[in-house]
Amino acid sequence: MNSPPELVEAVRAASHVVVMTGAGISAESGVPTFRDAQTGLWAQYDPEELATPGAFRRNPRLVWDWYSWRRELVSQAEPNPGHFALVQLAAHIPQLTLITQNVDGLHQRAGSQNVIELHGNILRAKCSADGRIITAWPETSETPPPCPECGAPLRPDVVWFGEALPMLALNQAARAAEQGDLFLSIGTSALVHPAASLAHIALQRGAVVAEINLEPTPLTAAATIAWHGPAGQLLPQLFRDAFPADAFPE
Repeated sequence: MNSPPELVEAVRAASHVVVMTGAGISAESGVPTFRDAQTGLWAQYDPEELATPGAFRRNPRLVWDWYSWRRELVSQAEPNPGHFALVQLAAHIPQLTLITQNVDGLHQRAGSQNVIELHGNILRAKCSADGRIITAWPETSETPPPCPECGAPLRPDVVWFGEALPMLALNQAARAAEQGDLFLSIGTSALVHPAASLAHIALQRGAVVAEINLEPTPLTAAATIAWHGPAGQLLPQLFRDAFPADAFPE
């Protein structure tokens, strides 16, 4: 299936492409979506009751164990051709800003640089007392493990229900949406705010907004271009059509 011609032309003409990705692109790598992860032992729990500051205060061991299980799922996943296509696109256009709602780090593992993580990263932890980021912690019998700096319990470095998005990341994302001339919304439901508002900011600033998703979303009607299918197939095709002289690595 060839790419929409207007999208190919928009990619070729763009000086600044802004990409926002959601759970759909990770699902193609086998990372279960937030609710789909509730299987086996964890099927009895509502994820919204585990992913809150209150849940961590009430039962930090339970919450930490749940995220440890999810980290293991993520560590078994590999970037897919959609992730790699975004790396290739970045090498062929003047500027690409990659914003993600995903917490799995697959974009970075594929080779993307300077990824703006709106919801944090499940592979990191942070101190529950002062918020300092911890990328590695020693094995310990304590659950959650203590912060190596102050001894307070560590918590996952992700945004929980009832918490604000990291202001620096949100400001960077909004600024990119205002400045880009092509905005790609990939694998996201376009339901979760404030992330869902970024495409509309781009539209208001006159950018071409293209939705690449398995199925229509609330953004579809407003988008300049809507192209429905798996990102792992459509993004490599877009790269091939936009830059036919350069082979996409298989």
